[in-house]
Amino acid sequence: MTDTADQERMLQEEQTLEEAFAKLEELAQKLEDSETSLEDSFRFYKKGMELLKNCSDKIDRVEKKMMKLNENGDLSEF
Repeated sequence: MTDTADQERMLQEEQTLEEAFAKLEELAQKLEDSETSLEDSFRFYKKGMELLKNCSDKIDRVEKKMMKLNENGDLSEF
């Protein structure tokens, strides 16, 4: 992986989910724009898929950390 790709991945990991979802919305709008070239569409799609995977990974980590209240009123991992 190139240094630029590593830097991009680190930036994505530091983003909040809200920021990532906003960026995904922005990319989706660019993809829907009829003025967007095919080459740019592929680039936006790739970036969107990377963001989506990063969001999914973050959500998975949160789900693993979630706690639930059991029958005895104690917290246990979900």
